Amino acid sequence: MKKITLSLCLCAAIASNVIADKTVVEISYSYPKLFNEVHATLEKEFEKKYPNIDVKVRAGSSSYEDETQKVLRQSITNKMPDVSFQGLNRFRIFADKKLAVDLNQFIKKDKSDLKEIGFDESLYGAGTFGDKVYGVPFAVSLPIAYYNMDLVKKAGWDEKNLPKTWEEVVSLSKKVNALNEQNVKGMFFNWQISGNWFWQALNFSQGGTMLSQDEKKVAFDNKIGQWSMDTLKSFTQEAKMPFISKYSVARTDFIAGNIAAYYTSTSDIKAVEDSIGDKFEMKTAIFPNIKENVGKLPAGGNGAVLLTRDPKKQKAAYEVIKFWCGPEGSKAVAKMTGYMPSNQVAAKELADEGFYKNNPNNATAVQELPYMTGWYAFPGKNSLKITEVIYDHMESIVSSDETNTKKVLKSMSKKVQKHLKR
Repeated sequence: MKKITLSLCLCAAIASNVIADKTVVEISYSYPKLFNEVHATLEKEFEKKYPNIDVKVRAGSSSYEDETQKVLRQSITNKMPDVSFQGLNRFRIFADKKLAVDLNQFIKKDKSDLKEIGFDESLYGAGTFGDKVYGVPFAVSLPIAYYNMDLVKKAGWDEKNLPKTWEEVVSLSKKVNALNEQNVKGMFFNWQISGNWFWQALNFSQGGTMLSQDEKKVAFDNKIGQWSMDTLKSFTQEAKMPFISKYSVARTDFIAGNIAAYYTSTSDIKAVEDSIGDKFEMKTAIFPNIKENVGKLPAGGNGAVLLTRDPKKQKAAYEVIKFWCGPEGSKAVAKMTGYMPSNQVAAKELADEGFYKNNPNNATAVQELPYMTGWYAFPGKNSLKITEVIYDHMESIVSSDETNTKKVLKSMSKKVQKHLKR
């Protein structure tokens, strides 16, 4: 009996040492509905390749803003994850607050062929500030159009010429509304999406910017900003877009077949297609009204930021970032969501495998790549407050609480400018 007990204790001790010898790397992320399966899959694949590193995936945050605020709070109590997947427009906050660790120290010492896995300047340029790399893109998205082709055809619209301007979108919406079908709506524009992404999309599509070059003055208090605000108003007042404060509700409505034209992120393509099944035909198309020669679209998505100060964990976390943001991770993102791979090696492999040929709805975003620009991050400690100010003013228009777009734009510009000076 003593021998058995002793053997069991010995086995337990050995098992304990094996676990203790592993380096644990904790990661956190946003949008569990989109990324839960992705991170779980990559966790398993990574641990097969690196059995000495144990990846722990924390519960996902509901949005990029929530993830940013959560990690900032955790920085005060020393409970930050080792790696956080932050919205691309939030890299700057962690660089400015000196919370993110410069990855250059690991990149320069790395003896593997980084170009072979697409780990180069073209990949981590979006997370480079000065001569330091504070973030590596993991998943990239662009604004895009989704159409319920059954409703489009029913409304008498030419299915081979989907709307190219917002005026045409409003016209299509009116035709769909005229069908007088229960619960059916002409359109929904995902105005409430994270980080004022669609406010930027409207402005950037016309060649506009958020701030002056020196970042000291609001730059959307002009004709382009006014056009953007008027266009938003036309969705509510003319196209009769419903006021929905949660994008998940509009998404559910579109999947149910109750919205004809739905403008949101490429990120949702796979999940939406799977949910629709054979209920109706869905097609994606390029975001309307991109002005020739000057129009751009902000690249959304998220990427990895290294936060741990523990030297041993840093080395392990760097390997995690390389795997997640390398070809294997990027291909998983593209196949399991609607995001585009930020890694060029992965993008080429997917094209060679016929992925975009076999998935035309995903290929639309690739057509938008020439228009891609950065998702603007407001400078200073009030960047999150500025996001809230813009959100609140957009909400006042789409809820029809305000109809005077000049007044709303003036108020919004004034409040953003005040936060810039603090």
